[in-house]
Amino acid sequence: MTEAPILSVEALRVAFRSGRGAVTALRDVSISLAAGRTLALVGESGSGKSVTSLALLGLLPPNGQVTGGAARYRTRAGGALDLTTLRPKDFRAVRGREIAMIFQEPMSSLNPLFTVGDQIGEMLLLHADLDAAARRRRVVEMLELVEIPAAASRLGSYPHELSGGMRQRVMIALALVCAPQLLIADEPTTALDVTVQAQILDLMRRLQREMGMSILFITHDMGVVAEVADDVAVMYAGAIIEQAPVSDLFRKPAHPYTRGLLASIPRTDRPEGERLQAIPGAVPPLTALPPGCAFAPRCPLAIPPCDEPVHLREVLASHRAACIRAEEVLAHA
Repeated sequence: MTEAPILSVEALRVAFRSGRGAVTALRDVSISLAAGRTLALVGESGSGKSVTSLALLGLLPPNGQVTGGAARYRTRAGGALDLTTLRPKDFRAVRGREIAMIFQEPMSSLNPLFTVGDQIGEMLLLHADLDAAARRRRVVEMLELVEIPAAASRLGSYPHELSGGMRQRVMIALALVCAPQLLIADEPTTALDVTVQAQILDLMRRLQREMGMSILFITHDMGVVAEVADDVAVMYAGAIIEQAPVSDLFRKPAHPYTRGLLASIPRTDRPEGERLQAIPGAVPPLTALPPGCAFAPRCPLAIPPCDEPVHLREVLASHRAACIRAEEVLAHA
């Protein structure tokens, strides 16, 4: 029997109240994450990646609301929770203990008024029955696990006293100190230089193997996707437009938008002087989406039927795309 996914999101919809009425930010988002695997959620800025993560953890701003769908999480004890129906006090028992998150910018996510030892220890105070000495030992162990040198001496450091890479390692230690089953990483390497980025990605892969956790990795960088992901879901204008195992997506993308993302990646085997390809136009505002495929105004393959609603459909085994011309795209991949 196939094991149930640790996270199954079905037709998730999120709307934000504004002065001009409700704006739908997520449109029927459906993703599935198996235990021990990494699913990359990828797309341009504004596509809905971070909104998805915030909705899953009950962290939407006051004007945001889940308006439809479900997000079923399989707990450590084997039960099932619909994250979209949890009350705030119920989320406090889930966040950190069952599901943890690494935010994009550690300098704004860590509290500048508290030491890193206090901030990591607070998570244990909330979720673990440990005395002060045991909490301190556990915090030191976590800082050592994320490869911070002289870990014990860093307990009294404040975030501004650490480098960007060190702060990101502290964020990872904070997220993993209670050994969650699911880690949501929202662009965890965006603010880092290339060398430190590679170190953080290597660290996350190692910790995933050692702890057996699942990762929902949010990024706009297809190069990072190739390094970390087992499966990929591509987002555009608040919807999933393609899902596939990572090797299939890079070898045979089935949606013109995905092809455009891959074509924009710098490669060493390109002829000298060849310009990078760019996707023309811009993502349409959520208040003025076209009636059919949201990518149609920018798509070189758009035809009149693209003005009709389009949904994800299977185009290859374990490979789905929301494009009526997906087979043609595959034929030319």
